[in-house]
Amino acid sequence: MKNKTAIKTWQQGDVLGLKLDKMPCGDRKIISTKRLIVAHGESGHSHVIEDDEAELIQIGERMILNLKKSSIITHEEHKPIKLDKGIWEIGRVQEFDYFKMMKRQVID
Repeated sequence: MKNKTAIKTWQQGDVLGLKLDKMPCGDRKIISTKRLIVAHGESGHSHVIEDDEAELIQIGERMILNLKKSSIITHEEHKPIKLDKGIWEIGRVQEFDYFKMMKRQVID
C-alpha cells in the first residue's frame, strides 16, 4: 500500500491555504456559503469553491474556510486543487520591498 501524506498547505496563484487543527477562537461572521468566492483577482477572475456545505468565515482579521467534505477550488487561470475536508486559513502571498522597507501583496 502506498503511503499517502495529507495536504497541509496549498497555493493557487497569489492565494494560500493552511490547514488548521481546530477552529480559531473569536467572534465569527459567516461571509458566504454554497458558492464561496475565496479571493477576487485583479484580472476579474476569482478563486471559487462550489459546495453546499462549505462556509467562508471571518474571525477578526482572519479568513477561515470550513469544509465539511473534500472540495475543489477553481480559478480560470490556474489548475483546480482538491482540498481535504477540514478547517483552512486563507491568506495572500506577500513580498517585502527592502528599499521601501514595506511588505505588499503579490499581484498574480
